[in-house]
Amino acid sequence: MNWLATLAMAGGQAPGAEGGGQSSYFMFVWLGLMVMLFYFMLIRPQRRREKERQELLSAVKTGDRVLFSGGLLGVVSNVKEKTLMVKIADGVRVEIVRGAVSQILAKGETPDEEAAKA
Repeated sequence: MNWLATLAMAGGQAPGAEGGGQSSYFMFVWLGLMVMLFYFMLIRPQRRREKERQELLSAVKTGDRVLFSGGLLGVVSNVKEKTLMVKIADGVRVEIVRGAVSQILAKGETPDEEAAKA
């Protein structure tokens, strides 16, 4: 049992093994590469999508035809700071949070199914 404690204190290196510093250096480089890969594959595209979404929400104006995340279509009748008054039928107006907008539609355009799912 004494040899096991000695081995653990030595850092797990076999006697006479050289280049132990190189393996720890390699681990830090490998960890750095993994962090960079994670950033460029996940975090950066997500930030770009969020920026595009914020631009979409800030571009909503009165008279726009919009699709909401619940599948509701309507025409914006009044724009407030955090909400929108939307006409969904003749004589029916509802107040909806801006964040529920998933797509702004041009006149005569049909909703995109991928945007409705997002």
